[in-house]
Amino acid sequence: MRKDIKTTEGIFPMPVLMVATYNEDGSVNVMNAAWGTMQARDHVALNLTETHKTVQNIKARKAFTVSIADASHVVEADYFGVESGNRTQKKFENSGLTAVKSEHVDAPVIQEFPLCLECEFIEYQEGEYGCGVIGKVVNTTADERVMDDDEVDISKVDAIAFDPYTHGYYRVAERVGEAFKDGLQLKK
Repeated sequence: MRKDIKTTEGIFPMPVLMVATYNEDGSVNVMNAAWGTMQARDHVALNLTETHKTVQNIKARKAFTVSIADASHVVEADYFGVESGNRTQKKFENSGLTAVKSEHVDAPVIQEFPLCLECEFIEYQEGEYGCGVIGKVVNTTADERVMDDDEVDISKVDAIAFDPYTHGYYRVAERVGEAFKDGLQLKK
């Protein structure tokens, strides 16, 4: 039997994405964004409002990076979601993480996060159903610690996901099937 429940951001898992930019003074700013996805193989869509310091920076610098948060850095990832760059100038410094400038876009790469998409800003879509920031992925990097034979091993990434029902973070690591293969068993 099914039961009606409160409507919330009910798609689980939601990614825990670290969106990084440079502030006007060149310091690093990072925010935690759960509302983001790939719009195409080389385009990301982030549902972010213009009031975020990060969105202001993206528009000014025309670039940003999106990193996948991992279980080893859940405290830092959550901090980037509970503290605003509009209120705290040293937000990134307070995290204790490190960053280097992307070689491809005018945005920082956070060294401790295992995967990073380096993006050029394309447009900001606004309106009641606009999806916010659209970016073109121009480069992707992975820390060597999450690689096996030049391929990313997702179990080593130890990515986390956000649970909108209980406001928890969960590991996303165990492989349970083979995409584009397992379903063929039911094909008649």
